[in-house]
Amino acid sequence: MTKRIGILTGGGDAPGLNAVIRSVVLTAYNAFGWEVVGIRQGFDGLLAGTPVMTLSPHNAYDLLARGGTVLGAVNRGNPFMRPVVQPDGTQIMVDAAQDVITRMHELNLDAMIAAGGAGTMAAALRLVELGARIVGVPKTIDNDLSATDVTFGFDTAVVTATEALDKLQTTAESHHRVMVLEVMGRDAGWIALTTGVAGGADAILVPEIPFDINIVCDKILALQEAGRRYSLVVVAEGAHPIDGEQEYIFHGDPMSQARLGGIGYLVGNAIADCLEAEVRVTRLGHVQRGGQPTPRDRWLATRFGSAAVHFVAQERWGHMVALRGTKLIAAPMQDAAKINRVNPDGEMVRMARHLGIVFG
Repeated sequence: MTKRIGILTGGGDAPGLNAVIRSVVLTAYNAFGWEVVGIRQGFDGLLAGTPVMTLSPHNAYDLLARGGTVLGAVNRGNPFMRPVVQPDGTQIMVDAAQDVITRMHELNLDAMIAAGGAGTMAAALRLVELGARIVGVPKTIDNDLSATDVTFGFDTAVVTATEALDKLQTTAESHHRVMVLEVMGRDAGWIALTTGVAGGADAILVPEIPFDINIVCDKILALQEAGRRYSLVVVAEGAHPIDGEQEYIFHGDPMSQARLGGIGYLVGNAIADCLEAEVRVTRLGHVQRGGQPTPRDRWLATRFGSAAVHFVAQERWGHMVALRGTKLIAAPMQDAAKINRVNPDGEMVRMARHLGIVFG
């Protein structure tokens, strides 16, 4: 019988994670009378023996509107590839999965809820195959998990990016400039597409549609000739030209993940060269992941957290909460690895093109 469950937040932070934690605690306590403990720093915290956080309705209730995660998160916290420093100073990767299960037993955890993206779900599934009792809550601001229609954090990221584009529009109009806004989106362009349409962009560049900068320049030139003296361009960090590759600010190493960034400046410089226009580039970066979650994200995260507790009660190990339409379902964790990409020929892109937006 389940009496004590743990919760961890893996991968990067996202607005709504604290709302998930709160929902798990309140549901576990009020619906089942269970005890909940928070695992700090994801799977790394389990392996390091980091003291857990005792969670109760008293200390979790005020988490609803807080951004980030009070439990902390680690981007590369994979227990199957844990970095270990050798006596000679070199680092190797070891499989520490059994240590995670042992630590769960030491903490007297009857089950665990893991909130994270594709990497966290993949690690959780492998742990389930080794006997761990885990259910998942999908999390990513990129909204690129095909198992669920929407992920919490996405709405907050889009609101932040759209507000930035709105502010750029006023200064672009005042100074007759081209404004380029670079937003997050490694493999999928949902933030760029949604922000661009909501903010009235003239061009949207996404990873799924390699772009020709000349098409973007032709669009801006046509607007200028029609009398509009400013333009707005939204670029996903994972976008790339037809004859080029993605731009990185750090290419990664065995211990650290590669980091995309800089495509906005590449696009801005190219526009300046072909049009001799005054161009300014803004890269939002982690601003999109910070701050208070929107009411919509708080609502979705609360639903996800509560459903995860009920999945524990139903012993749905190896499954995660997913939204399909308006209903929550239990989806296999392996489905989280499938990326939900923007369809270049889909209704959303077609609508944007009919509005006059170019994709390069």
